[in-house]
Amino acid sequence: MLFSALAFSVPCAAADAPAGPPPGVVIARSPDPDRAYVGTPAIAILPDGTYVAAHDFFGKNPALTDTTQVFGSRDRGATWTFLSTIRGQAWFTLFVHRGALYLHGTASRYGDLTIRRSTDGGRTWTEPRDERTGRLIRGRFHGAPVPVVEHAGRLWRAVEERVNDLQWPLHFSSLVVSAPAGSDLLDAANWTRTNGAVFDAAWFNGRRPGWLEGNVVVAPGGALVNILRLHAEPRADDALAPTGGATGIPRYEVGVRCEVSADGRTQTFDARRGFVHFPGSQSKYTIRFDARTQRYWALVQKITHPHEGREWVTSPIHQRNVTVLTSSADLRTWREERVVLSHRAGETLRQDDRVAWQYLDWQFDGEDLVAVSRTSWGGQNYHNANLMTFHRIARFRDSSFP
Repeated sequence: MLFSALAFSVPCAAADAPAGPPPGVVIARSPDPDRAYVGTPAIAILPDGTYVAAHDFFGKNPALTDTTQVFGSRDRGATWTFLSTIRGQAWFTLFVHRGALYLHGTASRYGDLTIRRSTDGGRTWTEPRDERTGRLIRGRFHGAPVPVVEHAGRLWRAVEERVNDLQWPLHFSSLVVSAPAGSDLLDAANWTRTNGAVFDAAWFNGRRPGWLEGNVVVAPGGALVNILRLHAEPRADDALAPTGGATGIPRYEVGVRCEVSADGRTQTFDARRGFVHFPGSQSKYTIRFDARTQRYWALVQKITHPHEGREWVTSPIHQRNVTVLTSSADLRTWREERVVLSHRAGETLRQDDRVAWQYLDWQFDGEDLVAVSRTSWGGQNYHNANLMTFHRIARFRDSSFP
């Protein structure tokens, strides 16, 4: 049975494993949940309506780390079939372009930027052996399931590069890569990158402020922007309220907006105007534009108890237990449309809690929105997920556009 997303609450004490099956449809389970954790959930819809979903593994099992598994569904997510395993693949996004399926990511955690192509729906993939076959940029790259946008004759995606050995996420440099839409996407010569931009810790009063997991979107008026997640954890002596360009925005709802040049070579950030109010910006999200409503939509993890406590084990940054569908007409003012998934909303959560929905990637599917989640449902802890689950938000526009 397809799962239509509704608010779902599970009453249990901190760190308890929930009883019963999780909401949605389980696509995949970790075979070693104490050492191999499910990451990077991504979804694409093929021209014939088939869904393809994939995830990688991270953690302490070297046999599975940087291994990606691909699944398909021909019945709109009700059941899923294993399609393929890809070795040496991490931190990616899936997208369909001119009939082919692509997987754009990294060869390993903090590895080369790569791309693979499948012409049989995800069963077999090209191998990025060199610069002519999908090994795009050598370096220490990072990414997530974020949009690949076609605009002005090019394909665009945001990634990050690790440029120093400072603590996460201070080591990230943000950039955008692009290629002509009609080019051979496996040929590195066709790809252009912007400059890399490192977050200046002086811009935000936090313990280790940094940006990552950006979304390239076409803003009203046609300009390209990169909207990034901001890690907002405070230091022991920080005021809870942000200062500088983020003044007036709640601490755990500060997003970052960078401008991307039309030629794909420059990304800029203005610390006086580039901070935006984006509820859910503490965790990874995906933004997509809906031409029917002329609004941008996102699935976010809402922090429902943004308390001032500074204890690491109970910090609000661990809260990934309430998934909310939001929308915006201008990428600056967002409204909450509906709660999709919820577990112990409004409570203080702990680092060792074992329920979370996170890193959701999603696509429009007619009147519905379909998503995959890196889900901890009795996993090792909230972060170290043991499942990838599928969710359908039926008639997602109805709450605002009957």
